[in-house]
Amino acid sequence: MYVESLEVKNFRNYKDMNISFDTGTNILYGNNAQGKTNILEAVYLCGTSKSHRSAKDKEIIRFGSDDAHMKMIVKKNDIPIRIDMHLRKNKAKGIAINGIPIKKVSELFGVINVVFFSPEDLGIIKNGPAERRRFVDLELCQLDKLYVHNIMNYNKLLLQRNQLLKDLNFFYDNDLYSTLDVWDTQLADYGSKIILRRNQFIDDLNEIIYGIHRNITNGKEELHIKYEPNIFGNNLYEELLKNRDKDIKYKSTSIGPHRDDISFFDGDIDIRKYGSQGQKRTAALSLKLSEIELVKSVIRDTPVLLLDDVLSELDRSRQGHLLNSLHNVQTVITCTGLDDFVQNRFNIDNVYKVVEGTVERSNNE
Repeated sequence: MYVESLEVKNFRNYKDMNISFDTGTNILYGNNAQGKTNILEAVYLCGTSKSHRSAKDKEIIRFGSDDAHMKMIVKKNDIPIRIDMHLRKNKAKGIAINGIPIKKVSELFGVINVVFFSPEDLGIIKNGPAERRRFVDLELCQLDKLYVHNIMNYNKLLLQRNQLLKDLNFFYDNDLYSTLDVWDTQLADYGSKIILRRNQFIDDLNEIIYGIHRNITNGKEELHIKYEPNIFGNNLYEELLKNRDKDIKYKSTSIGPHRDDISFFDGDIDIRKYGSQGQKRTAALSLKLSEIELVKSVIRDTPVLLLDDVLSELDRSRQGHLLNSLHNVQTVITCTGLDDFVQNRFNIDNVYKVVEGTVERSNNE
């Protein structure tokens, strides 16, 4: 699969922009704050309905405009698929596939698989657990529609349960308290399925990341990812029941997959806690390269890879490992210049220069 073209109107700093992509490596270069990352964001948004920046729709719409439009053409097995997205300041976004509006966002997942890699991802090892959960959830939502159903229902129930806990903390009522059984039964059902699927995802990732990481470190390190569920799935209802009084006191659900984490080990060393900065960055690079391979194995196709100014954050050796992994994968890369590609003798298929919200095709230099 690959993205053939992207058209945006009133998106970020773009009033009207249309760009075509090569099936190989596409470079967007220019000074900082010109709009390079905004193009990657638009591709990711069309593929997942979410911004990698966790931005709200109204923040994405161009200043002074009430709405924004995006149109992306995707090719899968040489069959074109059109994704249209309409962002509005005070309403839910509208999405259509091949001109037919979809009722649920989950219908968009799987139309195209996108892997996004930014400098912030290099900190996924050392940052908080919410970022690692987000990584797992975003990938699983692209690969597994049942997971989308489970995580969306779990999150909705979690919000409703937390609101009930706040109400009970303010005004205790026996009838209101008894409704917790309903919420806990459903929450435990969806939560248990999420835990099982996340566990399988980490197992699958481990089979791939081991070899990739050994290659990057020249056999010096053996990386293993460990899933750390907040609670095991078959005990979730019992634990929710056991923690009810505490949850009411603190007005929040204290256990469940919304508090899960993953850790990274080199042998017995917890890289998250004791690894050097170099080890953490290498582990993050291995994680992203493994994500690409995992998607390939699941969908029997290649994902679209978006690299946002990552090369400038890597040394020459890590740059080489990343660039060598890009064969047969459509890649869109942002950077401030082309020196890193020249020095690594890397072939570029398509080059665009981005200046103040305008995109111009450049000669392959």
